[in-house]
Amino acid sequence: MTPAVQMAKKAKIPFEVLEYSHDPHCAAYGEEAANVLGLAPAQVFKTLLVATDKAHAPLAVALVPVDHQLNLKAVAKCLGQKKLQMADADLAQKSSGYLVGGISPLAQKKLLPTIIDESAKQFDKIYVSAGRRGLEICLTANDLAKLCRGSFADIKTL
Repeated sequence: MTPAVQMAKKAKIPFEVLEYSHDPHCAAYGEEAANVLGLAPAQVFKTLLVATDKAHAPLAVALVPVDHQLNLKAVAKCLGQKKLQMADADLAQKSSGYLVGGISPLAQKKLLPTIIDESAKQFDKIYVSAGRRGLEICLTANDLAKLCRGSFADIKTL
């Protein structure tokens, strides 16, 4: 059981864990999860870490549907920054405690500012990484926001 699943269990929120066999040759982790599990890509969210220029909070988390890209300018505006960049993969792994492709927004080593694309609110349930490749957790967008102290904003692009 991953820290993300343990966090959801401890919070006593309704959730479901879905497991699939991850193809080690696939680098499009979110799209793979949607395809293999037969889920709508708009309902499966990828967890991305971005680097800010704030010394006290150098990283932040952004979640967007796997069939969209992240709008860095929109996230920067939410965080009161002029601009952001994607966090280095090694830094993202070290900060979150998870491997790239399995980074969950839940139970990261440090609680980081978290922005969830507002499209998540249109679904009864959404899917995010449960903390390892081949493992997704299904929960409500509001429960996700409560657990990671996240907020909602329009942060996706096509």
